[in-house]
Amino acid sequence: MSQVSRSQSIIVILTSDLKSQLLAQAFFEGFSNARITTPTSIPQMPDNLDGFIQAGYHGQMRWLEDRKEWRGDPSKLWPDARSVIMLAESYGPQSDPMATLEDPDLATISVYARGKDYHDIVKKRLKRLARWLVAAGGGEVKVFVDTAPIAEKPLAQAAGLGWQGKHTNVVSRVTGNWMFLGAIFTTLELEPDPPEIDHCGNCSRCLDICPTKAFVAPYKMDARRCISYLTIEHKGPVDIKLREGMGNHIYGCDDCLSVCPWNKFAVEASDIRYAANEELVAPKLADLVGLTEREFRKKFSGSPIKRIGRDRFVRNVLYAIGNSENQDYLPLISTLQLDPDPGVADAASWATERLSCALD
Repeated sequence: MSQVSRSQSIIVILTSDLKSQLLAQAFFEGFSNARITTPTSIPQMPDNLDGFIQAGYHGQMRWLEDRKEWRGDPSKLWPDARSVIMLAESYGPQSDPMATLEDPDLATISVYARGKDYHDIVKKRLKRLARWLVAAGGGEVKVFVDTAPIAEKPLAQAAGLGWQGKHTNVVSRVTGNWMFLGAIFTTLELEPDPPEIDHCGNCSRCLDICPTKAFVAPYKMDARRCISYLTIEHKGPVDIKLREGMGNHIYGCDDCLSVCPWNKFAVEASDIRYAANEELVAPKLADLVGLTEREFRKKFSGSPIKRIGRDRFVRNVLYAIGNSENQDYLPLISTLQLDPDPGVADAASWATERLSCALD
């Protein structure tokens, strides 16, 4: 192992043996896969991101625009970094994630949100692995999970973890497309792995199944039409033309992920904390629509669902109720038309009108 100095940062060129130890340690920590790339490995990203933003596909996600310089070029996020270790952690479901779609009285919640918040779990693993790397090889490190302005999916493809499928999510021949991504930036110079190539072929299952037609073309999505965006990121009333397509999805959407044929390689999550809370696998809409702020926070403590708050959550439940064609909900939602939150009140009025029309 030799050491050189550059820009006042210690850069260690690791032997292949130590790189192998790093990858073995990653698996020991619970990651499903690990690969290495560089901060300069995605030169196409600035133009791709600019095009996405210029088209308005980012909707209300202003943070994409505000931090596009860092997100578009990882080398600007931390100029001293020389390598990026990309890690994947499987959260493969134990049951069919689309099983509740045919029952209009049940809510459908995205698989990743049925267990504990992955941000905390993955970040702790990353920190342990990063500390191991510093102890073994020196250098400096920074860890990132989802909330930082980095392009995890393009970096994952550049590192060889998988490829960005036509649904824009990462697909792997090791884990399918059920995976969380994490990154460790380091001043160490590690031997990069070759990028993964696209294996989607002529398949279009993910594009065809989207209920709201969010894909404007293969590999290109208008987030403003995506159910995951609408139920999680979008504030206020959702476009009326999109509400029916949301069906009974109340938090996220896994439709495009679920139908991917590469899921034949998917493995169930190994961490018990990712196991679904039974109350969130097929919850009844009637049990969710009346939640107060206090009840909501208690029910979703430690869950990623807590982030969107009671108002947005109940708004989503009301859209699902409006799509149910079940008039039994009318007494439950009548008072919500006077809810202090405009989004909830609007959703309750819309649902009431839909169900009342169904009586005619």
